[in-house]
Amino acid sequence: MKKPYVCPAYFSGSLDNFFRRLVQDPRKTLDPFVREGMTVLDLGCGPGYFSLEIAKMIGTSGKLFAADIQPAMLAKLRNKIIGTDLEQRIELVECSPGSIGVSGKVDFILAFWMIHEVPGHERLFSELKDLLKPGGKILVVEPKIHVTGRAFEKMLSVIKMTGFEIAAGPKAFFSRSLVLSLA
Repeated sequence: MKKPYVCPAYFSGSLDNFFRRLVQDPRKTLDPFVREGMTVLDLGCGPGYFSLEIAKMIGTSGKLFAADIQPAMLAKLRNKIIGTDLEQRIELVECSPGSIGVSGKVDFILAFWMIHEVPGHERLFSELKDLLKPGGKILVVEPKIHVTGRAFEKMLSVIKMTGFEIAAGPKAFFSRSLVLSLA
């Protein structure tokens, strides 16, 4: 089996920059899903493009798990929050190849441009299902440049087998998106 491509930390500037904000505004993307006091998982958080906005949106009573498999990505996010009030709201989580590494339940999970980097979608979506609180939602967004229509449909069939309800997601620049909830 071919090993999936994982965007290396030295490309993190392409994930967090002014130009991306012009086409993928984090607040606009997250506003339908994230509220003050929530517990949120930013899965594959990278350098924290969405994490910082989530942490602001959940307020001081919320909690964010910013999870990534690459320590260098987590270090970039750590450097952004160290010494700020956001540091108290964000828990950095280093994932392992077989586990996200988050214990407890969450209200919302963001998986933006990262599912295609994870082998074993059955295991991944089963773990996500176990992490989600009743009434919680998952926003999955995949880039068209890395995920063909056929690959996206294959992922959908795995999601259906895992027992999620699937709805269309918000429009995202050059991406396909969907919203998952517990059936």
